[in-house]
Amino acid sequence: MNTAADIMTTDPVTVTRETTLSQAARLLLNGHFNGLPVVEDGRLIGMLTQSDLISLDKKLETPGYFLLLGGAIPMQMPGKFSRELRRMAARTVGEIMTPDPHAIKPETTVDEIATLMVRERYYTLPVEQDGRIVGVVGMEDLIKMLAAEE
Repeated sequence: MNTAADIMTTDPVTVTRETTLSQAARLLLNGHFNGLPVVEDGRLIGMLTQSDLISLDKKLETPGYFLLLGGAIPMQMPGKFSRELRRMAARTVGEIMTPDPHAIKPETTVDEIATLMVRERYYTLPVEQDGRIVGVVGMEDLIKMLAAEE
């Protein structure tokens, strides 16, 4: 039976509490990651996911528009919107991360991982051993394993 150790990404990209959301968003996008472990001295303290960033975006006060003769006219000053975007980008991972995330062990079976991901709607699970992060398992890792079995 395959385990997390068989399919996990070792030496995962991680962030700290102090990483800015702008930096974390670039890491998520450039690495095609669904989530990033948040570590302190090598120990897992949280998870930052794409969903965390998207939910933060919902709190962004976007300019209102009205349509006139086929054109959009902003109801607010664009400068206020730009300032709000810069303010949010300067926030840190520690402000929005999910603290104490569910972690799995290297010996967790693939069946257990799949069940947990589906039931709890996790896309990325950190793998811990002796209190330290040793890898991550993402949905894509499960799919790669299924594709390789044929």
